[in-house]
Amino acid sequence: MKYGTRTGNPAKARTQCTIVGIYENGQLTTSAREIDKASKGYLKKIIKRGDIKGKSAQTLVLHDVPNVNATRVMLVGMGSAETIDAARYTVIARAVITQLKAVNAKNSLCCLPEIGIPGKDLGWKITRLIEQFESGLYQFTEMKGSPPENDSEMESLDLLVAEREEQELANAAIGTASALTAGIKLTKDLGNLPGNICTPTYLADKAKQLASEYASITTKIVEEKEMERLGMGAFMSVTRGSDQPGKLIIMKYKGGKPKDAPHVIVGKGITFDTGGISLKPGAGMHEMIYDMCGAASVFGAMVAVAEQQLPMNVIGVVAAAENMPSGDASRPGDIVTTMSGQTVEILNTDAEGRLVLCDALTYIDQFNPATVVDIATLTGACIIALGNHATAMYANDEGVAEDLTAAGEDSLDRVWRMPLWEDYQAQINSPFADMANIGGREAGSITAACFLARYTKKYRWAHLDVAGTAFRGSGPAKGATGRPVPLLVEYLNRQLD
Repeated sequence: MKYGTRTGNPAKARTQCTIVGIYENGQLTTSAREIDKASKGYLKKIIKRGDIKGKSAQTLVLHDVPNVNATRVMLVGMGSAETIDAARYTVIARAVITQLKAVNAKNSLCCLPEIGIPGKDLGWKITRLIEQFESGLYQFTEMKGSPPENDSEMESLDLLVAEREEQELANAAIGTASALTAGIKLTKDLGNLPGNICTPTYLADKAKQLASEYASITTKIVEEKEMERLGMGAFMSVTRGSDQPGKLIIMKYKGGKPKDAPHVIVGKGITFDTGGISLKPGAGMHEMIYDMCGAASVFGAMVAVAEQQLPMNVIGVVAAAENMPSGDASRPGDIVTTMSGQTVEILNTDAEGRLVLCDALTYIDQFNPATVVDIATLTGACIIALGNHATAMYANDEGVAEDLTAAGEDSLDRVWRMPLWEDYQAQINSPFADMANIGGREAGSITAACFLARYTKKYRWAHLDVAGTAFRGSGPAKGATGRPVPLLVEYLNRQLD
């Protein structure tokens, strides 16, 4: 959908739907007052009659409001003006796009940027509105034999700003939001593709495609022969069981000065995870197409950064492999040597994400990174701990942890910091190797992070376990969520300050 800005009296706007807010106590927002004035008290009459009470996210569509040029007027409940906050604002935005799809207006005018949100400026409000609108419009139909016709007639949406001086800021926010939502869409598309299509080779080809589309991005693919030469025994222990060759994908975005240290984001890209010889139960195995959502978020963040043309250097790394059982697959009890020289006793082949990541995290030493963030659907234990609301975050650096926390709060793609105490390291000690790849049932997400921490001592690093937030495996909301792209993009923007 196309987005633009408009100023002036909303009652005079010629559009198929004008969206205005009302508060729970019957108080009208500025735009609602303008429409009520033009219609000689029509809105107040509707409210007094009790057709809408102004409760948060409540909507009511009015047709042919007297003396108003819009074909329809959508009233949207804001709840209490004293308690409205950022989180509620996004819930309201989701309710608006749901109702707008039902109305099916080709063009609309949204007056919600005028709503006051404590601590949030016009740019933030416009970005969140567009993010929620695009999320509400998203459909994944690529694998349909006969793609359904798009029954939505929505073409454009203008955002009302109070003064012409605000239009420049508003248009900049539209550009930022468009870059972000392009990245989120790519992340969702990659996450939703089935494992027979989205293989490591497919992801490598997608990275090459990005390099051809953006002059600021270059791509390098590390093939298995080079991995063997580099001593990536942990990575190779995962990919060896599959007929699909593993790929270490390096995407470099060059927006800063050549000597500027890059910020590196590393994604787990297990394009399908059977568990290997430690085979998963069959009932939910179809959800394992989403085990590459960390990698998908790296792709999405790289697109958003390139679209925004951020003046910084960013390197996106994807450790792409398929975890399959076969005669050549790793066995429980095998011991492998990582690129760092440390050895790992593989007690469970279903703890494979940390094996591909540890070699990727060693490989990036050569870039002398300013910061490193890895993203992985790493543990089911994370879902038990935090559900699907917050991403688990671990960090060896206070500054990185604080920046990620602040970025999560601002983007509403929130994280919760978990402990990375030395006390937990003992759980992954092995009598036969330098470490084991699992630490037992207790604190599973923490011990997985402790494993990765042994490979990240040379730089400032954080680990995001997105197992609970990157996808929904079943139900009407099934599919990739696009998280944590909003978090990553906000985090990278904060590194410019």
